[in-house]
Amino acid sequence: MNQNNPLLQSFEEAPFSKIKTEHYQPAIKEAIALAKAEIDSITASAEAPTFKNTIEALENSGETLSRATSIFFNLNSAETNDEIQEIAQEVSPWLSEFGNDLTLNEALFKRVKAVYDQRDSLELSVEEHKLLEKHYKSFSRNGANLNDEDKKELRNLDSELSKLSLTFGEHVLAETNNYELLITDESKLEGLPDSEKESAAQLAKEKGKEGFIFTLQHPSYIPFMKYVKNRELRKELSIAFGAKAFQDNKYNNEEIVLKIANLRHKRANLLGYKTHAHFVLEERMAKTPEKVKGFLEELLEKAKPAAEKEFKELTAFAQELDGLDHLEKWDSAYYSEKLKQKLFDVDDEQLKPYFQLENVIDGVFTVANKLYDLQFKEVHDVDTYHEEVKTYRVTDANGEEVALFYADFHPREGKRGGAWMTVYRDQEKKDGKNIRPHISNVCNFSRATAKKPALLTFNEVTTLFHEFGHALHGMLANTKYASLSGASVYWDFVELPSQVLENWCYEPEALALFANHYETGEIIPKELIEKIKKSANFQEGMQTLRQLSFGTLDMAWHGIDPSTIKDVKEHEAQAFANTKLFPDVAENCMSTSFSHIFQGGYSAGYYSYKWAEVLDADAFAYFKEEGIFNKEIATKFKENVLSQGGTEDPMVLYKRFRGKEPNPEALLKRAGLIH
Repeated sequence: MNQNNPLLQSFEEAPFSKIKTEHYQPAIKEAIALAKAEIDSITASAEAPTFKNTIEALENSGETLSRATSIFFNLNSAETNDEIQEIAQEVSPWLSEFGNDLTLNEALFKRVKAVYDQRDSLELSVEEHKLLEKHYKSFSRNGANLNDEDKKELRNLDSELSKLSLTFGEHVLAETNNYELLITDESKLEGLPDSEKESAAQLAKEKGKEGFIFTLQHPSYIPFMKYVKNRELRKELSIAFGAKAFQDNKYNNEEIVLKIANLRHKRANLLGYKTHAHFVLEERMAKTPEKVKGFLEELLEKAKPAAEKEFKELTAFAQELDGLDHLEKWDSAYYSEKLKQKLFDVDDEQLKPYFQLENVIDGVFTVANKLYDLQFKEVHDVDTYHEEVKTYRVTDANGEEVALFYADFHPREGKRGGAWMTVYRDQEKKDGKNIRPHISNVCNFSRATAKKPALLTFNEVTTLFHEFGHALHGMLANTKYASLSGASVYWDFVELPSQVLENWCYEPEALALFANHYETGEIIPKELIEKIKKSANFQEGMQTLRQLSFGTLDMAWHGIDPSTIKDVKEHEAQAFANTKLFPDVAENCMSTSFSHIFQGGYSAGYYSYKWAEVLDADAFAYFKEEGIFNKEIATKFKENVLSQGGTEDPMVLYKRFRGKEPNPEALLKRAGLIH
């Protein structure tokens, strides 16, 4: 083993400062070889296959590889550069080939199947049973039952798909980074708050330019669309945003989208499934594409009349205010913000002073403490990959270690957009020890300026709580096996812990803990909280329609045979036909930058955000009945949901917490779509 490569040595915490770019490729190569040797020793065993010598041995193999790749791919998302992207293109096919080597290994599958076939006589615990089922399915669902020729084809498909989704993401990142709107005449920015101008001026200064620079990063883009009065400039930025990877240049993703959709379909067919969605949904709470389509249609039926009514109101408002005869996409955020201010007399600029980033972080920690007795202590002795990353040691009421938490909050050129939770070390129980997890939240919030600290919009506050909900799922994990730990659950269940935590952002009792004015220290006034709550359902019909349109587009790519699709834009337009409110923009296409489904693992799964909203509305209704900091309910949620990971079927876990199945009416009521 290469002793000088930090990725190949065992470590408690990721040694970021010691890792150089040139370490990744050899480390991953060596770790694959190590993992192969571990597999070989399982298959070479002369002993009859048992749960311990086959299933547990398989579960414990490849640790060095998963440690090295988790660091590498997390950094490819949070702190990438050209070199790292090149390495990703090189190592991804190796990893997909290794994955294929594993699931197409006949001798290994034979041993796994032998244990699986006698599962009923083995007296396994619930978790052991789940682990056995998970490993057996990972073989059967990935080609173990195929003939040699088909196995070879599967390898080729997987290798090509892993490269294509990487390239898709690189194109979107390049298009985001390559665009900037430079404004030298300040009068053109009428309506934009001073704090946003200050950020834009700071960015221009950093780039050695005079004036104000706006980009396609959300903290820059969203305020511009909301506040800038100049309609032509809004149009320019909006079209640039919607044209990502849909332009006539080397970053165009149209062909990649078609290729990915077709290869996924081909793969599903090869494995005996009708479509990619049929393949994916077999391992989800929803189970079938028909169920997903039915679910989306049921919500659409309730949301569409409300959305059309809201759109009419918005159109009439824009007509009355500025004499607009029709609304375009670049008018939506601007007039919605104006109407929201008129109806509720509340806007982000009024709220931001109460949401200083540091206070919101303390707030989410306090909420976690009141619910789950967790303590968070910021420490400076943990290695990080960037100076902006904060680190915290998390302990329980007895001072015992629970987790290590990394937090990375601001946009940088090497960081992809959006917000996510990721894991550097899984929780598991091994050799009599409960190994605690290392969890990270990565976000893209506006940073502090020369004059002001980092102040969050209310939307950013809910994003922080959302990602922290995922983090709690990881931190409070308490299972035996790493592959069933934390957020290793069905994807339409994984959003429950994150979405349910957002609810606390709307509760006076929770806001009183952290929403203090950054200058005066004054707690957010009750009337502002009332306005936040009232405005929470503002344009809920339109918002729901938008989410449903994304879920429908996802199913339109993955729930059919895509081989006859010739034109990405045209296919998208057909998918959107039933949810469309605004006129189409010829230069724009969503699919070419829809990273969730073409890069991020949500293919045939975008519906799960709405699905989990049903769970979270129902779960929070339970908290509301008993008190939002009720220890008994919090403990039930921790013991039956947060700590259990993927050890049992999600509906079984949910019913154990709630006492019954979730009721979709809880969501429709909360959204104000039914009364």
